[in-house]
Order: sequence, then structure tokens, then C-alpha cells
Amino acid sequence: MRSERKIRHRRRFHARKRAVYLLAVLVVMLLGLSSRAFADSLPLFWAEHAGDALWAAMVYLLFRMLLPDYRTWTCAIGALLFSFGIECSQLYRADWLDALRSTTLGALVLGRGFLVMDLVRYTAGIVAFWVVDVGVLHLWSRRSKRNSSKEEQA
Repeated sequence: MRSERKIRHRRRFHARKRAVYLLAVLVVMLLGLSSRAFADSLPLFWAEHAGDALWAAMVYLLFRMLLPDYRTWTCAIGALLFSFGIECSQLYRADWLDALRSTTLGALVLGRGFLVMDLVRYTAGIVAFWVVDVGVLHLWSRRSKRNSSKEEQA
């Protein structure tokens, strides 16, 4: 009986967690697209760096959404490897791949040309969102423990 309750609770918890990460992905995606669209209105530092950092942060959040049981640092390393892989793939040139990169979606996902600075931006975006994620999860677990101890006392 108790284990069934734990399983149901875990499923609800993962569903809630996935929904939160999906919302975060959408917000970060909008912020990233906005940083490109409104680059003229942003300070130079943010206009140059925010888009790539937010792209990598979105990749991290997608990892967290798809793999809710995995540790945060595992997802951060996975997102970093994925982002670095995409950036390094820009060194490979093929006609079909260049044609794909010439589309808007292809350019957003695959990029256009290799830049070492992009690796720094990806790392900064993933680390920043990993720190925020760890902090939020810590607060969430403290709140959950407080609520569960109140239920046990009742």
C-alpha cells in the first residue's frame, strides 16, 4: 500500500517537475530569440553573448525535463557535451549540411560557423542555470520536507 502511494507521488512529482522545466524552456527560448531580435536595444555585452548562453541554458533545461531522475550535474555535463558537439560540428562542411544551416531553424539549432568564444558562452549559460536549478531544487525539497512532516504530525 505504502509503496503504491510512493510510486504515485513520484509520478506526480516528475510530471510537475517536467511541466516546470517545460515552462522554463519556453521562457528561455523566448528570451534567447528576443536577445537576437532586439540586439540593437541591448547593451553590447548582452547583445553579443546572451543568445548563445541562453541557447545552452535551454539545452540544459531540456536535459532536465527529459531526464528528471538524473542528477543536475549529470544533465549539466550532458548539455555541455551536446552544445560543444554542435559547435564542433560546424567545422565539418558538406553541401547538404550547409543548406540545412542556411535555413532559419537550421541556423538556430546547428549554428553557422565555429567560434571558440561560443564554447565559453555555452559554459557560462549552463553553469548559471545549473546554479539556479540547484538552488530552486534545494528550496523545493526543504518546502516538501516541511509539508511532509506536517502531514505526519496530523
